[in-house]
Amino acid sequence: MLDMNDQVQARLVKIDKFKELGVDAYPHKFNRTHDSKTLKEQKETLLKSEAKVAYAGRVVRFNRKGKMCFMHLKDRYGRLQAVCAANLLNENYEIVKMIDLGDFVGVEGSMMETQSGEYSVKADQVTMLSKAVRPLPTPKEIVDEQGNKTVFNEFKDVDTRYRQRYTDMALNDDVRDVFLKRSKIMQAIREYLLEKGFIEVETPTLQPIYGGANAKPFTTHHNAADMTLYLRVAPELYLKRCIVGGMEKVFEFSKNFRNEGMDRTHSPEFTGLEFYEAYADYNDMMVHFENIYERACIAANGTTKIDYQGSEIDFKAPWPRLSMYEAIEKYANIQVETLSDDDLKAAIAKRGGEKLEGTWSRGRAILELFELAVEKNLVQPTIIKDMPKESTPLCKMHRTNPDLIEQFEPYANGWELGNAYTELNDPLRQRELLEEQVNRGRGGEGETHPMDESFLHAIESGLPPTGGVGFGIDRMVMLLTNQQTIRDVQLFPLMKPEQ
Repeated sequence: MLDMNDQVQARLVKIDKFKELGVDAYPHKFNRTHDSKTLKEQKETLLKSEAKVAYAGRVVRFNRKGKMCFMHLKDRYGRLQAVCAANLLNENYEIVKMIDLGDFVGVEGSMMETQSGEYSVKADQVTMLSKAVRPLPTPKEIVDEQGNKTVFNEFKDVDTRYRQRYTDMALNDDVRDVFLKRSKIMQAIREYLLEKGFIEVETPTLQPIYGGANAKPFTTHHNAADMTLYLRVAPELYLKRCIVGGMEKVFEFSKNFRNEGMDRTHSPEFTGLEFYEAYADYNDMMVHFENIYERACIAANGTTKIDYQGSEIDFKAPWPRLSMYEAIEKYANIQVETLSDDDLKAAIAKRGGEKLEGTWSRGRAILELFELAVEKNLVQPTIIKDMPKESTPLCKMHRTNPDLIEQFEPYANGWELGNAYTELNDPLRQRELLEEQVNRGRGGEGETHPMDESFLHAIESGLPPTGGVGFGIDRMVMLLTNQQTIRDVQLFPLMKPEQ
């Protein structure tokens, strides 16, 4: 039900007045000839020619005194003033009298400069395009005797901003700019991959077997087929099927869903990018990854350097590369290869780590030690490679050390930015590792890969040597736009119901 406060009631009265005048307050179309950007770019020409223009936007400033009105209309590029005079508009000035902040209005006329020098539309026709029934929050400014400005009643409650992102963007240009940059980032990534010969594909969101990541899935039910389905946790296993089918280079921007907790850098629904290249390995993927980040940073900021919450980070490629063992030795002064299992457990406990769930695994313990002792130190972009074999069942064994796999994870700001492999293409070994995952799950480990016979059938049909990468777009946008939480870069983040 519409909140019937005084402002809403006053606006509803104006809508009735429009009807009495025979004016549609919600017309079907407005033939806009220029946006604010093109009007400003063509300023000199339009002032000289006095050509007719049609401009539209949301009213964000409104000052009407008697038979004159000055209002600012805001579109996607910025704002521009419209000057409305009763002697030019005649009976059309009745519409101006009923304009409120937040309305969408169209103005037609020629360009002029006011006495104060402000470039403006001199309106000879005003059209109400959408009467806003609900007023937008309006900050109030108070300036003291020293000229200090204080703003009250800002639309700043975080919970409300996320629930009403449309209001957030309408009021706060910096919020809208984040999502414009997000679009530029994704476009830059797409252009890079297309330049390199990759093909964009789409894979299923509803899957009979989830896989491609150690994650808990969302479960749903298909009534007509009477079958349980899972929302995609990752597109990996389907993209590898594309490589089996001969597509050779594929990528996908995918919505992924993981039934896990929410925090500053994690969301149950997020956007990921994965790409796979036949006849390549993880070394090739390192080059692709750092080049993509460099290009995305330039697309968003015009430079490879950013300031993230007070730390300067430079995404210029190439990035340093360290094996996981080298990183632990560098930042924790521990040579893990020489540690006994008991010493490894003690090193984890000393740093506040908890006992591993399920069956003890030395490789998983090394991964835990790395997270506790190293991750926070990786502020500048760094590639960590050569992980313990227990890290994933989908990666190829390291070509010189059988205890490791050819996996890398890029880091910056202490965050893991992605994950990449020389993909396992031995179908017999792949079956062994997936069976091992099933047994680990039975042993009490919380997040393991299920058996997927359809995927194994594809690999058994022949998967060429392949390199693959997956990473989260949301976390990338957080970094490149200096946002503190993942919800700040998702247009409409998941929220708990309001009380």
